[in-house]
Formats: sequence, C-alpha cells, structure tokens
Amino acid sequence: MSTPALVVDNLSKWYWLQGPAPRTFQESLRRLFSTARSDQPLRSLSKVSFRVAPGESLGIVGRNGAGKSTLLRLICGLGRPTSGSVRLHGRVAALLELGAGFHPDLTGRQNLYVSALVSGLRRKEVQARFDEIVRFAELAEFIDQPLRTYSAGMQVRLGFAVAIHVDPSVLIVDEALAVGDYSFQQKCLDRIEHFRQASKTLLLVSHDMSAVRRFCDRTIWLDHGKVVMDGPAEVVTRAYESDDRTLMGGAASPEAVTLDELIAL
Repeated sequence: MSTPALVVDNLSKWYWLQGPAPRTFQESLRRLFSTARSDQPLRSLSKVSFRVAPGESLGIVGRNGAGKSTLLRLICGLGRPTSGSVRLHGRVAALLELGAGFHPDLTGRQNLYVSALVSGLRRKEVQARFDEIVRFAELAEFIDQPLRTYSAGMQVRLGFAVAIHVDPSVLIVDEALAVGDYSFQQKCLDRIEHFRQASKTLLLVSHDMSAVRRFCDRTIWLDHGKVVMDGPAEVVTRAYESDDRTLMGGAASPEAVTLDELIAL
C-alpha cells in the first residue's frame, strides 16, 4: 500500500475571543494575574480526520466561516492546531489568500525567488525557471517593481506562476484565483488540469461547484468546523447545493439530514 500524500488526524483548532475590556484598574490586575481563562473559545475546526492518496484530487466546500481556510493553513504549517496532527509527504506548493508569503516592500523578482526557495527549489533551479515563471505570470514589465505597486490580479498571477512551476507533488489552491482576470483564470485552470493528468495530488477550496466537479474526484463538505459529508465530488457538491438552497428558505441545518437523504438528492 502506498504512503498517503496527506493524513489529517483528529484535527481541531480553537481561537480564544477576548471578553469585555476591563472597566477599572482592579479588573485589569485581576485578569492579569488570574490563572483561569475568562475568554470564550471559537471552535474553527473540530476533530477533522481524512486521508488523501497520491494522485487524488480533493475538493473542500462549505460556507464562509466553515473552517476551510483554517484547515488549509494548518495543512501548510501556517499555525499550530489545538489538537490533532497533519502529515504531508512530498513537495508542497500552496496558493492561499491573496499575498500570503509575499512581502510588499520586496520586488516581484525578490518575492519570486523567496517563494520558490521556501517551496524547496535550489537557487540554480529558480534561475533556470525564472523566465518561464515570469512569462506565465505575464509580468515581465513589472517584475522589478515593489509588490505594493501590484494590483490584486498581478499578485495572484505571480503567486500561481511560482506555485505551479516548483514542480510540487501536492498543490493546494484556495479561492485566490477568483481575483484574477478571466483569461488568466482559464490559463490556470488548464494548468491545474495538466497537473491532475500527471497523477499529482490536488487540494482545491472553491465556492464554484462546477470547478470542484471538474477537477476533483472526491469532496469534503465542512460546516461549523466539522465534516458533514465525504464522498464522490458529484454526490457531495449536489447535496451541498441543494442544502444551500433549502437553508435560504429556513430549513434545518445539514446535521439534521441523513446521509441516505443527501445521496438521494
């Protein structure tokens, strides 16, 4: 049996929300020296577990606040889980929220080098692929300008170009591609399709269910930090879309729907 590309085991992440600000100096001292935590926990993820096989394409869907981006950040090592673990095998490239990993005061060239080196390429490899990355990003005129002068779409183009050219075995893409213009989105989607056909592993978070069905073999539906459903992309996305429409009409939460009912949708 081959080693899984990704193992997420009982993963939980809590954030602590601060209570009301102290009204007096005495209350400030009491909070400072208190051993009890008075803040309220926000459970972003709760005991999430799944495995992804090498070459598998996994979609992750859910409403805003469901825990999708938190999950991806923990998978990429951008934060520590409250409990549980993540194990990745192989070189990973990730395109998360806009500008993640880039420094606004560095030029596009400098950010390209830093991002590629952090992803595991050697300097000689970056130099050999530099022109190809810049050409794909369509940024030759701006590559030596500070990143703070780039538009949102230009930053996405640079980020995706680097991610896809470091030759990863696992590619993680969040909703950032939605910022790019239409022609560049199509070029990115074509490259993702090529990536899939090379039997590499893809994790895709998107609100575009047609894209999830196009690129993913399997899909996980998250709601309030928990896995509601895990199965074939066609089945899960159709169930999610149906539930999204019923919730607009005030129906019950997805936890009130049985698995058999979801599959029958």
